[in-house]
Amino acid sequence: MATLSEIMSTAVVTVEPHVAVAEAAAAMVGAGVGSAVVLQGSFLAGILTERDVLRAAASGEDLHASLVSDWMTPDPQSLAPDASAEDAAQAMLLGGFRHLPVVEGRDVRGVVSLRDLFAARIRR
Repeated sequence: MATLSEIMSTAVVTVEPHVAVAEAAAAMVGAGVGSAVVLQGSFLAGILTERDVLRAAASGEDLHASLVSDWMTPDPQSLAPDASAEDAAQAMLLGGFRHLPVVEGRDVRGVVSLRDLFAARIRR
């Protein structure tokens, strides 16, 4: 059984809540990831995902003026690096999300996505 530390992505895009959605989206595209972890100082404040950016775009709001804090999921569920891939899959299925921050203590260590879970399953 794989642990999240074995399958998570450590190439995490981080943004602050006061950043424009367009800037966060550009950082996500540049890194080739589907989410940005939102930090308030060094603490996990939220997560902004592709879905959130799409909702913001569909609203007609100016993405250069809209703030991450207006569209992010605040206080997202997270798991520890030693949690199992099955625990992550269950949390994501029940919660209806595709990206899960991996947190040790108060420090974000990575993000696990559905793609990471599928890849780990295929490799097994």
